[in-house]
Amino acid sequence: QVQLVESGGGLVQAGGSLRLSCAASGNIFSLNTMRWYRRAPGKERDLVASISSDGSTYYADSVKGRFTISRDNDKNTMYLQMNSLKPEDTAIYYCNADVQLENYWGQGTQVTVSS
Repeated sequence: QVQLVESGGGLVQAGGSLRLSCAASGNIFSLNTMRWYRRAPGKERDLVASISSDGSTYYADSVKGRFTISRDNDKNTMYLQMNSLKPEDTAIYYCNADVQLENYWGQGTQVTVSS
């Protein structure tokens, strides 16, 4: 019914930047709140940032001031601009979205930050 596909992950040195994208496709009539989660090795999955349909945002304390979440409603796409990356940011990043009262997950994209 609905698919979320992340892209933009990769390997970057500490202090560098990456921009992740999450494209939603399928039977979409109302794309509501969208979120970025991440799972570091050996840890639970944590919420990184979220953005509502009207643009209201939330950030985890660990990324506030470094990451920026945004969305393009015409393209049904969400972005995560990640600056000043740290090795602690290394994780699989997952897209999550509320679509017509249902919740969906993407497959994840790997972000690796080297020292």
